[in-house]
Parts: sequence; structure tokens; C-alpha cells
Amino acid sequence: MNQAERKTFNKEFWVFLWSSILIALSACLGNVIDAIIVGNLINEDAVSAINISRTMIQFMFTLNMLLATGAGMLVGMQLGKKNLQRASYIFTVSMIACLVAGVIIAACGLFFPDASTRLLCNSEQLFEPTKAYLRVMMLGAPVYLLCWGADTMVSVDGSPKLVSLSIFVDNAVHLILDIIFIKYLGWGIASSSAATVIGHVVGIAMMAFHFLSAKNNLRLVFKSEKGVRMLTTLKDLISQGAPLAIASVCLTLLLFCSNRIVVSTLGRAGIFAFSICMYLLQIYNLFLGGVCRTLQTFGAIQVGKGDNEAFTLVQRKSFNFITVAMVLTCLFVWIWPELAVKTFGADEPDLIKEGCYALSVFAFSLIPFCYIYTIMIVYKLYNYNQIALFISFALSLTVIPVLWLMSILLPQYLWFSYLIAYIIEMIAIYLLHRKYNVKFELK
Repeated sequence: MNQAERKTFNKEFWVFLWSSILIALSACLGNVIDAIIVGNLINEDAVSAINISRTMIQFMFTLNMLLATGAGMLVGMQLGKKNLQRASYIFTVSMIACLVAGVIIAACGLFFPDASTRLLCNSEQLFEPTKAYLRVMMLGAPVYLLCWGADTMVSVDGSPKLVSLSIFVDNAVHLILDIIFIKYLGWGIASSSAATVIGHVVGIAMMAFHFLSAKNNLRLVFKSEKGVRMLTTLKDLISQGAPLAIASVCLTLLLFCSNRIVVSTLGRAGIFAFSICMYLLQIYNLFLGGVCRTLQTFGAIQVGKGDNEAFTLVQRKSFNFITVAMVLTCLFVWIWPELAVKTFGADEPDLIKEGCYALSVFAFSLIPFCYIYTIMIVYKLYNYNQIALFISFALSLTVIPVLWLMSILLPQYLWFSYLIAYIIEMIAIYLLHRKYNVKFELK
């Protein structure tokens, strides 16, 4: 790669990365904004209710990874090979699958709101606010899944700047409506969830312009290549996204179990502190999601081209960026933990004290989590599927038994459970790496 090619490559990488970071806002910043606004305009229990509802967000994000993120990797590879017909058909199948999955979730929210809430919330005090927020979220599930799926496809099709702009407008609409609905109209916590859905609708409308432009390589194609069925394509994209989706499933299960264990062990102050930690995780996800999406799209294009040197550069730049981002985030939390806690409306001394302690531990615990998640993408793209699959399962399932044991044996050190679990997993990954004699070369 000569100097001119490297300059072009670097420019493309940073465009993909920053647009991918903004794409991650679509999946996580909405909840953070909701929590800050409702914490200050309603109360601390509303913050906890939103965190409990995040289990459903995580579940929908899992479906997005299974049906859209994996498809985005396949589309990127096909675009790298200049096979536009196949890329368009994968895109079409992915969008149909996202819509169907969203409609099913919406039906559950419409007809079974109490059962859905009981499944996630084991606190009578938090049941009603959780139900109000969760029901609107579930009714908007088709919008969530189509928005995230369109983010991926428009980005991999060469218009990451449009995705960035649409997400900026999406979140701006969401923020403005949040304040109007709660502060000026007094509509309560459910209106905050509605504001998120409306913002995503605006985002989808903006991204629709990409498919009308001359730059568009993807289009809706309902007739596949000869001999390739829709179910076969659906199976392929699910298989590609499976490691990421499994990791997300495990994160969903982890969030579900953690909420219950923390409430039972540390009570109201504990679940509020845990909620703040989960919103801290959303900040990490802005960078982690951006890096992983860059690997999945821009990196997949290099894999499709068979360019090992370029793909190695993508990895190096990705790991360097995530390292700097994590260090800066940790420093902020360690220096101003009380500011972070009070941002979410906390004014009771017990809540502030528990929140500051939990944040200081979690800020460090999430560093190995980010590295583990990123290396999983690398293993997948190098076709070390068994290791990627192991990481998908272990990423969260390692934490659950550690968290449970700590709650029984050493409840005063409960916040260290995540760090202990991730250290155990890093040792296991190293042993697997040695066992399979891994060599990072494109096959």
C-alpha cells in the first residue's frame, strides 16, 4: 500500500468509525437521555424503571444483530466482490425479517402488557412506571428494528455521513419531545418512550433518501438468483450474525438476572446504583459499538477483497481507538463520580454514596469487557468460529454465577463480580487461542 493509498484508506476508516459511533447513539443514547430527563423531572424510581425496561431494548438489539448486523457483514463482502444482485437480495431479506420480528413484539406489548412487565420487574414499587414505559417501547418495536437495520445497510452501502446526520436529527427530535411531553404537557414516563419511537421514525424517513439516490447500490429485490431461496439466505445471514447475537442474548440474560440479584441483595439504593452503571456502559457502547460496526462493515469489505494488509490496519486502528476512549472515560468517572450520579437526579445521600462506589468499580470492570467483545469480531472475520462462539456465550454467562456467588458469600463486594468474571474469561480465551494455534491471516 503506497502513501496515497494509505491516505485514502485512513480517510475512509475514520469516516466509517465516526459514523458508526453516531450509529451506536441510536441504540443506546436514547435510554441515557430518557434516564437523565426522567430522573430530574420525575424521580429516581423512574430511572430504575427505564433500566429494567432496557432488558427489552437489549433483546431487540439482539434481533438486530441476528437479522441485520450479520446481513450487513454479508452485504459488505458481496459489495467488495461487486456482486450487487446478491447484496440487494440479502438486504431485502434482512429488512423483511426485521419488520416481521418487530410486529410480533408489538403484538405482545399490545395484548400482554402486564405479563411482559412481570417478566422483567420483580419490584411492586417499580411495576407501574416500568409497565408504562415498556408498553410503548414494545409497540414501537418495528420502528426500532427497521431503524437499526437501515443504519447498517445505508452505512455499508457507502453513505455513512447520511446515517450520522439522520441519527443526529433522530436524537435531537427525541430530546426536544422528551422535554415537551414531560415538563410542559405532564404526560409522564410513557411519553418519554414515545419520544424515542418518534425520533426513530424521523431517522428512517431521512435514510430512505439514500435508496432514491444515484449512489445507491442496494435495492429491494424479491426474486433471488437462480437456485437460491429466501430461507437459505435467511439462514446465511442468521449464521453470520449468530456469534454477535448470542453475545447479545447473553447480555440480555445477564441484565435480567443482575437486576433481580441486585434488588434482592442491595435494595432500592443498589438498583439505582446498578442503573447508573448500566448507563455508564451505554457511554462505553458509543465507542465499542462504533469500533465493532467498523470492523463488521469496513473490515468485511477488506475481507471480501482479500486484502490482509488493509484488514490488519483496520484492526490496529480499532484497538488503538477503543483503548484511548476507555482510558478517558475511566478518568472522568474516577475524578467526578458524584457529578455522574447527580446527573440522573439523585439527591439522597445513601443513593449518591452507593452510586459513586459502584461507578468507580464498574468503570474499570468494563475495560476487559470491551476488549473481549472486540476480539470476538476479529475471530469471526478470520473464520475462527468456534472461539467466537465460545466468547459469545461466555461474555455474560460467566458473570451470572460469579454475581450470584458474591451476593451470597461476599455481598459487600458485589460490584467486583463483573471484573472477576471477565478476568476468568480472558484466561479461558488465551488457553483456546493456544489450543487452536490461531494465526490471524485471511483464508
